[in-house]
Amino acid sequence: MKIMRFENLGDVRTKLSDKRVTVLGVGVSNLPLVSFLLENGINNITLRDKKPSPEALALAQANNLPMISGDDYLNNLTEDVIFRSPGIMPTSLEIVNATARGAELTSEMELFFDLCPAKIIGITGSDGKTTTTTLIYEILKKAGYTCHLGGNIGNPLLPELSQIKEDHLVIVELSSFQLMTMQKSAHIAVVTNLAPNHLDKHTDMDEYVEAKTNLFRHGSKITVFNLENDITKEFIREDSLSFSLKQPVKNGAYLDGDTVYFNGKEVMKTEDILLPGIHNVDNYLAATCAVSSLCDLSYVKEVAQTFGGVEHRIEFVRELNGIRFYNDSIASSPSRAIAGLHSFDQKIIVIAGGSDKNIPFDSYAKEVVDRVKHLVVMGHTKDKIKSAVLGVNPDFPISVAENLEDAVQKAYAQAEAGDVVMLSPACASFDFFKNFMERGRLFKDFVKSLNNEE
Repeated sequence: MKIMRFENLGDVRTKLSDKRVTVLGVGVSNLPLVSFLLENGINNITLRDKKPSPEALALAQANNLPMISGDDYLNNLTEDVIFRSPGIMPTSLEIVNATARGAELTSEMELFFDLCPAKIIGITGSDGKTTTTTLIYEILKKAGYTCHLGGNIGNPLLPELSQIKEDHLVIVELSSFQLMTMQKSAHIAVVTNLAPNHLDKHTDMDEYVEAKTNLFRHGSKITVFNLENDITKEFIREDSLSFSLKQPVKNGAYLDGDTVYFNGKEVMKTEDILLPGIHNVDNYLAATCAVSSLCDLSYVKEVAQTFGGVEHRIEFVRELNGIRFYNDSIASSPSRAIAGLHSFDQKIIVIAGGSDKNIPFDSYAKEVVDRVKHLVVMGHTKDKIKSAVLGVNPDFPISVAENLEDAVQKAYAQAEAGDVVMLSPACASFDFFKNFMERGRLFKDFVKSLNNEE
């Protein structure tokens, strides 16, 4: 499979000027990609999207670009250059056949990596990458850098390319799908952890891990790995930085008692961290390593004392009749949901369930039995989760909900003053929702509409 690479903007114009280009999936990241190509004189573009948005259709019409849609939108991929969206796997039969015929493959993020003049700090992992990415951005911004935040976190970076200077810093969250064919690594590469995830799309766990390694395998100057993760600890080399919640590390950040250290020097106390949960201490350890060569670590403590978190990540929603509600819709895998359960010093009421990513719930079920007071299940995986939990404890209290609104009502009915109710699905959102953000915002709406009367 041939991957197209670019040396600079002039190289983009030269290589694509006489090529037939197709863009697969015209969504959040590829809409600005199409505009970028058009602005640089690339006009022979075919757009393909199974169900194009009104914005995509308007862009196609305004620029007289053909739009292929419907179930067969990937058929007859005869163009010379293919820009795929992260949601379309490079291993799909249509792409494999097209590249076998000589088509070259790339993506919006690979194009950005090729053209970006600034140092890129890339963050990936199964859990914690969005919070870690945001922390790194906030710390470096506090330290006085001009920073650009984007990638999988939801902000396309190509539109900012003309404003990015060599002395700026770019902080990018990257998914396995964005990294699958990446052939240029981040200057600073951070891998928070790796656990089974997205196995409904990846061929197997090996393919998932292999994609993640592209973040650093092509020449990162600084690498940061989790010492306590069975997979990422194998990536650690003599010149790597590592982080640990459980033991001192020779080169990196670690927690000892209630104190965060970097290379033996105190950075802050855990009580300085406003975000709840030991997993957020872990996120700060990773962020500390990432920024250690760029700024004084006093900025880490400054951010920790004021940063209240990212939406949908154990986000406080409201307190009603002494019951606190939290939105952790980002917890779309069992491992991420388990981390959320460890954020509280009491048993909590949890709403779980969603679409199935073919991930087992055995370990999750054990944690639920230990840390949950009452479980409300919903979505396509409700029976699978219920079965796993009852397999651990046949008498465990579980309610089955028809939908998210019903789940909120059932969770509230089980709660009393002093309880915590949290949406922590342990599953993807695509059974009933467009994405985890829509799921989280609807949860907040339903919680805020609960009657204030007993």
